[in-house]
Amino acid sequence: MADPTYTPPEVWTNTESGGKFAGINRPTAGAREQRDLPVGEHPLQLYSLATPNGVKAGIMLEELIEAGHDAEYDAWTVQISDGDQFTSGFVDVNPNSKIPALLDRSGPEPVRVFESGAILLHLAEKFGAFLPTDHTRAEVLSWLFWQIGSAPFIGGGFGHFYAYAPEKYEYPINRYAMETKRLFDVADKRLADSEYLGGSDYTVADIAAWPWLSPFVIGGIYGEARTFLSIQEYSHVERWVKAIAQRPAVKRGRIVNKTWGEDDEQLRERHSPADFEGKKL
Repeated sequence: MADPTYTPPEVWTNTESGGKFAGINRPTAGAREQRDLPVGEHPLQLYSLATPNGVKAGIMLEELIEAGHDAEYDAWTVQISDGDQFTSGFVDVNPNSKIPALLDRSGPEPVRVFESGAILLHLAEKFGAFLPTDHTRAEVLSWLFWQIGSAPFIGGGFGHFYAYAPEKYEYPINRYAMETKRLFDVADKRLADSEYLGGSDYTVADIAAWPWLSPFVIGGIYGEARTFLSIQEYSHVERWVKAIAQRPAVKRGRIVNKTWGEDDEQLRERHSPADFEGKKL
């Protein structure tokens, strides 16, 4: 049976829609509470949560440190379910009130960087790492922005209607399941011919895409989504996911600002490499 038909009103007004994040979603921007952000001793201050978008920045910073760059940083948890992203301090760093956000205090004036792709690009250019400067740069950037443009279909589309929406309707689930599978197929076909998304080298394109694709491969996102979407079909994505998962920096970065799961898999704040001691990596 088809889903009930909704007739949109002539003029839309905000209504309580239910769902996991209904209590914090509003059609307006700006701060809702006056509260400063904490600041640590390092030039780089990360404000995030270990969601697929949020974990990108932690992985990038840990990869830079692993590669020998002076990219030490402080990472502070932003509890989006509690509305921390709407405090005045966070809005000053990211007027879009989304995680992650980065404050780079290494120069004469602090530089705010928001949106995960912008953070990866800023850090790659700042340290001259994980972004080629030769003819392959355009390919890497194309795959980076492919992921940035794809994430809303997977998270806000499939994830929302399959896992978080208060009612399960056939049309939106089918629509976004199809798009999610298409995106996996795009990646799988690319990875059949290339070790990494951008080519033969590991780059910001992989750092951006891995946190979104890997939970579908190894499980742990949106309940039974792996089975529902038959993710086992994408063998080249699986090879790529498992290879990247073994990187020491990825093992560390994926738990930065993580506040759920077993205690030894959480790291609410990160201020030095010593914070990983005793953690399950």
